[in-house]
Amino acid sequence: MPHDAALAELTTFLGDRLARSKPERASHARNETWFPEALPDAVAYPETTEEVARIVATCARHGCPVTAWGTGTSLEGHALAIRGGVSLDLTQMNRVLEVRAEDMQAVVQPGVTREALNTELRATGLMFPVDPGADASLGGMAATRASGTTAVRYGTMRDNVMALEVVLADGRVIRTGSGARKSSAGYDLTGLFVGSEGTLGIITELTLKLHGQPEAISAAVCAFDTFDAAVMTVIATIQMGIPMARIEFVDETTAAIFNAANGTQLPEKPHLMVEFHGSDTSAAEDARRFGEVVAEMGGGHFDWATTTEDRNRLWKMRHGAYPACIASRPGCMGLVTDMCVPSSRLAEAVRETRADITASGIPGPILGHVGDGNFHAILLIDRGNPEELKTAKALAHRMAERALRLGGTITGEHGVGMGKKDLMAMEHGEAWEVMARIKRALDPDGILNPGKVVEVNQ
Repeated sequence: MPHDAALAELTTFLGDRLARSKPERASHARNETWFPEALPDAVAYPETTEEVARIVATCARHGCPVTAWGTGTSLEGHALAIRGGVSLDLTQMNRVLEVRAEDMQAVVQPGVTREALNTELRATGLMFPVDPGADASLGGMAATRASGTTAVRYGTMRDNVMALEVVLADGRVIRTGSGARKSSAGYDLTGLFVGSEGTLGIITELTLKLHGQPEAISAAVCAFDTFDAAVMTVIATIQMGIPMARIEFVDETTAAIFNAANGTQLPEKPHLMVEFHGSDTSAAEDARRFGEVVAEMGGGHFDWATTTEDRNRLWKMRHGAYPACIASRPGCMGLVTDMCVPSSRLAEAVRETRADITASGIPGPILGHVGDGNFHAILLIDRGNPEELKTAKALAHRMAERALRLGGTITGEHGVGMGKKDLMAMEHGEAWEVMARIKRALDPDGILNPGKVVEVNQ
């Protein structure tokens, strides 16, 4: 192997925490969507920041790539070691280091998952609200600037990461940000590393902003005769300033898939799935005002989730949309893409995308976090059909072009990885070269997650 010298040196201090067996490497070569498997040369399991720094410094001396691994739930091939080297598995760094309840902050290692953190916080009256669906690692969520169903109220990871500890490509350890709610002291390095997808440094500690657990939660699902009516309901609700915790859109295809997978009896029509957080009085008032908007737009009867168990079932169904869609076409794989546009252009974006998918002949359920203009298409392609893959890639490319034409972005939350790297120049122009210069400054040899977001020599 080309990286044997680095691996031999790593073995001397990691021992059996540097795994080189085929099964272990294969478990870090797979991804959630259509990308081919990519075997790393070894998998390292560090337990401390000091070990991460030593691993990275060793790899830097030998020119060995290092690709961070959290839970492997990303959708654009972010965590695949496409140029070999070390897959840096951070799941052993899984401690909640400190809960600062009075400051509404938590300090965690990167391998802590969002569900594990919220379990730890249960008795404090606080919560960490960012919810991408999967029980992802918080380090991975920061690295990909994740968001999800609750971003419309609580923001994305960008809004909820206050400080970081980061190992740079030469093994140096730096800290960015602080526990203060604001700062004017220099460049925002925390913001730089959040969303950098492990290409600029390895996150080894996070200080997160927490929120109070709501006194009351109300949730419901509501059908519409047309997707235009559903989307216009979202726009009207936002313009009225009704504070939603979640507002999700699923099309009629997805509703039918939900019924088959979950035994529900949703009308096979477009639906909105909503949730309100607040006091008993405010949550009820918000729901009432939203109901008035739905009635004006011709929406159907609400199916309210009145208990915690009902709400959990509702959101479990929504979060299980991707595997349910995959199961709806046996033998298929998913090319999942997302786009995000200003709310005023949302109906136009969804309408054009639906027409494009229909004309292609490829099944493509549409769903998404329409409260912030972000929606997804799950393109279901035959695993053994290269023509379908080619058609799906062309569809995804047109979605990206459409997003930019409508004043939006090629990805609202999935990130770039290697799947959308070729679209970056189209969105950013010369600014993409500026990103590459930052990459060269921090990682001149290109060892950190190479082949993602930018190229050192672009």
